[in-house]
Amino acid sequence: MVDEHSIHSPFFFDFYEKVIRGKKEREEFEDIEQIRRKLLESTMEIDVQDLGASSAYFKNEKRTLSEIAATSISPKKICEFLYRIVRYQQATSVVELGTSAGITTLYLAKNQRAQVTTFEGHRTLGDIATTNFEALESKNIKLVQGNIDTTLPAFLQNPAKINFVLMDANHRYEPTLRYFQLLSRRMAEKGIIIIDDINHSKEMARAWNELKNHDLVYGSVDLYRCGILFFDPALNRQHYTWAL
Repeated sequence: MVDEHSIHSPFFFDFYEKVIRGKKEREEFEDIEQIRRKLLESTMEIDVQDLGASSAYFKNEKRTLSEIAATSISPKKICEFLYRIVRYQQATSVVELGTSAGITTLYLAKNQRAQVTTFEGHRTLGDIATTNFEALESKNIKLVQGNIDTTLPAFLQNPAKINFVLMDANHRYEPTLRYFQLLSRRMAEKGIIIIDDINHSKEMARAWNELKNHDLVYGSVDLYRCGILFFDPALNRQHYTWAL
């Protein structure tokens, strides 16, 4: 494990200081956390139609919304970290695969200059997310509902470049690589892709190890829970393992 004293790259040193160890602006997100608390108290039952890898937490066909909020939505620490990356990049085009109830999406959209396009395959979760977006009057979020295998290629027909991607949908090897191949063609030169749950399973670990060595990837950071892929050629194939 490295720390700031063993980082020789000026870019990665700056990224470490401002993003990994960046200021935790907790008060800024209280409105989103109020929504999270409501989700954690909800007894609403949702039919599970997993389009991604099966969960280790749930074996039944139904889950309560509180169970989903407790186990499937990124914790506050991770959400704040993702917000800091988008802010650091000054990203204007953000893509999220896997909206769930929209908590992470709302964090990403706190960066007002960013237009966030988020994809969700589960109709009920998408509707819940929409309600949450409307509650905070978030104007810079576009939700795309439906099977991501269909909706993502259609979206990427637009040649506009993407600054930031969060892949948190289908936690399997083949879809992870396929979504990456589609998205990598649209990444801006200094774009970033986050792969969530890279240690969720052996196949996700395999996907991560392949993607960090992809020809279009010039740097990576392994944070154990998630991995960061950098597309800036100036980084000269540097790879780090850090604690978040």
